[in-house]
Amino acid sequence: MTKFILCFTLLLGGMIANAQNDNYKDDGPTGFKKENVFLGGSISLGFGSGSFGIGANPEVGYSLSQWLDAGLVFNINYVSQKYDYNYDYSYDEQVSSFNYGGGVFVRAYPIHFLFLQIQPEQNWITYTDKSYSYNVTAHTTVTATSLLGGIGYSQRIVGQSSFYTMIGIDLLDNINSPYRDAYGGAIPIIRGGFNIYLRPSKKPKPAGHVL
Repeated sequence: MTKFILCFTLLLGGMIANAQNDNYKDDGPTGFKKENVFLGGSISLGFGSGSFGIGANPEVGYSLSQWLDAGLVFNINYVSQKYDYNYDYSYDEQVSSFNYGGGVFVRAYPIHFLFLQIQPEQNWITYTDKSYSYNVTAHTTVTATSLLGGIGYSQRIVGQSSFYTMIGIDLLDNINSPYRDAYGGAIPIIRGGFNIYLRPSKKPKPAGHVL
């Protein structure tokens, strides 16, 4: 796993270096472009027998080139699960978790519709365990550092909009990670989202221009 992370990091490092070269022309650097800034992210909603989950992953980023994006991402998620231990159609316990956090991401496109993503992040998770049988509620708060790696498909036009789907895993083994199950196993991360680019800055009108 360590060798995989190292190779993945070196690959993205080389891509970033090449992307920086792409931002320069013979007459000098092109500079910051407002229309390369994008806003968006993904949302999630799930429910089942005694379970409910909702979350959002807003992000803000910048397209460094036609095949490289980087930016900030934020997490906020709530999951609740009720348990009926006696199978009498009456819930005995409810366990819920609320987590928030954030990190940075680098998204590289070796092919225009395919991307690789690496995303270190930090999360804070509060667990609430409520026993209906004993009328007792307990709270526990933990923190976890994660390193998400994934691969995805995207329909992306720099300066306009993009839509993407991604599947990934947490490459670290922190037992408190929200991307690990109760036994420490990695839970696949499946996300879909969209981004909208900002409008380009208006060019200044030449001197002497008359409406």
